[in-house]
Amino acid sequence: MTDDVRGLCEPRFAAVRAAFAASLARDDVGASVAVLLDGEPVVDLWGGHADADRSVRWERDTLTAVNSTTKNMTALCALVLADRGLLDLAAPVAAYWPGFAAAGKEGVLVRHVLSHSAGLPSLPGTVSVEDLYDWDRVTARLAALAPAWEPGTAAGYHALTFGYLIGEVVRRVTGRTLGTFFAEEVAGPLGADFHIGLPARHDHRVAPLLPPPALTDEYAATAPPGPDGVPREVTGPVVRVKDVNSAAWRRAQIPAVNGFGNARSVALLHTALANRGTAGGVRLLSARGCEPAWQELFRGEDRVLGTPMCWTAGFGKFGDAFGWGGWGGSLVVSDPGSRLTVAYVMNRMLDGDRQQDDRGTELVTAAFGALY
Repeated sequence: MTDDVRGLCEPRFAAVRAAFAASLARDDVGASVAVLLDGEPVVDLWGGHADADRSVRWERDTLTAVNSTTKNMTALCALVLADRGLLDLAAPVAAYWPGFAAAGKEGVLVRHVLSHSAGLPSLPGTVSVEDLYDWDRVTARLAALAPAWEPGTAAGYHALTFGYLIGEVVRRVTGRTLGTFFAEEVAGPLGADFHIGLPARHDHRVAPLLPPPALTDEYAATAPPGPDGVPREVTGPVVRVKDVNSAAWRRAQIPAVNGFGNARSVALLHTALANRGTAGGVRLLSARGCEPAWQELFRGEDRVLGTPMCWTAGFGKFGDAFGWGGWGGSLVVSDPGSRLTVAYVMNRMLDGDRQQDDRGTELVTAAFGALY
């Protein structure tokens, strides 16, 4: 395959370009990768195609669904509000959302929600993807729900509920939906081309997600199996590739999972935290306001993921780095020590249950290797 990599790459980071080109030749259909150092771009590459037939090129401004990589942006909104003194991460959620105190949740703190330790990983009664589009109904059900464990004592990945819980707190504090607050107060000031609730005018730029090889668009997100090989029970709708590619999904606000962007925008937003509050010369929050992104709140076995995890205020922590990825392969990782951020966004999904997906981690390794 001809090298189809386009964009910027400083010579120091040539290994990132090489790894990206190899990924395009091996597994990817279309993708982008970005690396920012000290809040400035040192790698901004894209290549491949936006469609399964490989008839439409992946362009500089191509967008695609990043699934749970969206959680990074939702958490960033909470940290911005906390930095402004409008949200206390140690306060009860019910201080901002009084009805949430029902069913024994008066002790659930904002930081419990951010660290997946609130005990609300499921959405019982929400049986179809269409149910996810009704914000008031979903949040009312969450407010009435009893926690599955004593908040703060255990963690279980809040795959869908994370966005509704944080989003409703943001709405109560600001009077704006999370998608609107994010657009006006986070993405807008930074000039980041990332959207939670994608306006129709951007549809022509969207590369649809492509299911893993040999699978169809009925391919669905599921909870990983436990140690005994039995899938873990997390109640809620089954989200398929065909759902993520629908216009209804693009218009909705599901702040845990339905963000649209590219590696450039994902890295730009995330680097504000790694770079002590600034990105591209714009200050989004204070240096101190960034620290909850990498300060450990929970460490132990995640009851849903079935693996040891360290959770901070909205992010997974991996050694000195923090970030998170999305179903199918996208990810973003930042290291506050080196002020390095790496993001990878693609349209070809890989099935993590059937094959090892090293695309993103290989790019991260190459980027960090350039520093030493």
